[in-house]
Amino acid sequence: MVEIKLLGVTGCATGIAHTYMAQEALEQEAKRRGYSIKVETHGQTGIEHALTAKEIAEADGIIIASDIDVDDSRFNGKKVIKVPVAKGIKEPGKLIDEVLSPNLALFRSASAPSVAGQSTETEKSGAGIGNLLYTSLMNGISHMLPLVVAGGVLTAVSFFWGIYSADPKSEQFNQFAYMLKTLGGTTMGLMVPALSAYIGEAIAKRSGLVVGLALGMLSANTGMGFLGGILGGYVAGFVILLLQRLLKPLPDKEFRGLKAIFLYPVLGVFIAGSLMWLLTDPMQALNTGMMSFLKNMQNSNPILLGIVVGAMAASDFGGPINKAAYITGTALLAQGNTLFMAGVSAACIAPPLATTIAVLLKPKAYTKSERSAGYVNALLGSTHITEGAIPFAAKNPFINIPCFMIGAAVAAALTYVSKISVPAPHGGFIILGLVNKPFLWVAWILVGAAVSGILLAFFADRRSKKVGVTDGGTNFDIFSGEEAPAEVVAPAAQTTVAAPATPIHSEQDPADILDKKNIFTDVEVNDRDELLKFLADKSVELGLASDSAAVLRKYQAREREGSTGMENGIAIPHAQDDSIPNAAMLLVTLKKPIEWETLDNSKVDHVISFLIPEKGSEDHLKYLSNTAKLLTHSEFVSSFTSATNVDELYNLFK
Repeated sequence: MVEIKLLGVTGCATGIAHTYMAQEALEQEAKRRGYSIKVETHGQTGIEHALTAKEIAEADGIIIASDIDVDDSRFNGKKVIKVPVAKGIKEPGKLIDEVLSPNLALFRSASAPSVAGQSTETEKSGAGIGNLLYTSLMNGISHMLPLVVAGGVLTAVSFFWGIYSADPKSEQFNQFAYMLKTLGGTTMGLMVPALSAYIGEAIAKRSGLVVGLALGMLSANTGMGFLGGILGGYVAGFVILLLQRLLKPLPDKEFRGLKAIFLYPVLGVFIAGSLMWLLTDPMQALNTGMMSFLKNMQNSNPILLGIVVGAMAASDFGGPINKAAYITGTALLAQGNTLFMAGVSAACIAPPLATTIAVLLKPKAYTKSERSAGYVNALLGSTHITEGAIPFAAKNPFINIPCFMIGAAVAAALTYVSKISVPAPHGGFIILGLVNKPFLWVAWILVGAAVSGILLAFFADRRSKKVGVTDGGTNFDIFSGEEAPAEVVAPAAQTTVAAPATPIHSEQDPADILDKKNIFTDVEVNDRDELLKFLADKSVELGLASDSAAVLRKYQAREREGSTGMENGIAIPHAQDDSIPNAAMLLVTLKKPIEWETLDNSKVDHVISFLIPEKGSEDHLKYLSNTAKLLTHSEFVSSFTSATNVDELYNLFK
């Protein structure tokens, strides 16, 4: 039997969760069918699992599930499907069927030179102009977001010394605050140039990036704002493509260097820049008008604005409608408007929390694996990871998505009415210290989540009374790969088969930072605080941290923000401190269970703990999200809680 070899590439605008969820879904579906697959991921920490030329040459099909540019020119002449990352999560089976179809045309990259005898029908292989426009925009957003986060947070922190602490003429002036605001403002100022540059890069590679960067700076300096940056990126990319076509008669062998270093950048900046220069006045007016309209709407009709933003954010969970609201929020944030982003963030955080409320209200209306996913979403949602709501939405989309939209709209509207400001576009409750009304913001998010949760529970309960809910049956459950009854699997979700019961580990697995010496069994402690002290002391003994008291304070502070107790007797406490040089993972099994606030009111006897460097926030999110995904697999949880010695625990995670 000939082995089917597949390749995948995944990437999303934020590079935190969608990227790895699509990777996991494709890997699990391929394994279920007996196919081999390798998935290259484009996350916030860079490219991992890079595909080699040999692997590409031997591949039977390549699935690109990405919202950002991933250099598709290396796949010329292969069978390729290009789709948004959300489809990689929701429809892995359908994508595999399509890429293996004998009717699929061979792929030609839009930016690759034509080769005689090869098809240029990119539309048929999923790489049409619409997809190019979307993925290039997402590529720009992906590279822009870290700048907005860094600049926004530093600027917000500078206000801790007073609202005028960065003004040398004020009595509040503080030199350190001045430095922070200068750094933050400079970083935020790079938002539009980066957006434009990487839109251009996605369309026309390096030359497109150079011209896009120039047009982005022009947009930022002439008041065209982020709308000008978006337009400039597209103009830059397509002008370079035009120049490549016009200069094609010049042989590459003799003129390749001259084209790249001189002709493309000089002619590109001149032609594209001239076009943008002519559009300066109308783009200025459009950008100013839109920003003024939204600002006025915040004051004159915050409820309507909240309804619109909430509905957009919860309509497609990371798709183009959600991204339209998100990029508008980041653009306004770059211009100093922190009110709009507060509503966008609230609308993104509420849906996963709603699933937790729903499974708590009507546990019998959900399968065991669905309840597990709902409990884990309490953690994911609190860190602004919305993806946990996707399986619930996919199961009964025509009812559940409107339920999510209503709750998100409530959370956003209440946030706008209360004039809450959030200075960073991501982080969830991690950035509460920077929010002007943190407790009220959390309260409104929980109100919105409760509205959605009650609606979800109501409809799930009605459905369960009609068809019943069990953990056995004939179809695969979309959360864990366990079989579930055909009646409770919605038609829209039947093509999504999540995993075999044993999860497949990826390079982003927290086990990468696990060592056998970090595993302790049959530990005897009396309560949670004693356990946290045990972890802090061991971190110093093992050389994982230099200050046990500081680590203990961080453990305790995290528990005050919200319990890290999960369900099934598992807790995942974590500490982030500058006394921790490198990320590390510790596993502890207890001789007797201890009291801990958990999602299912169970006592805790198994602990997964993370030590995170102060500068490792991206690792913090990565390890937590991947651990949360592991805990949605019932067979993994069963194996973990039944393991009795160090070797079993180590091998399970490895």
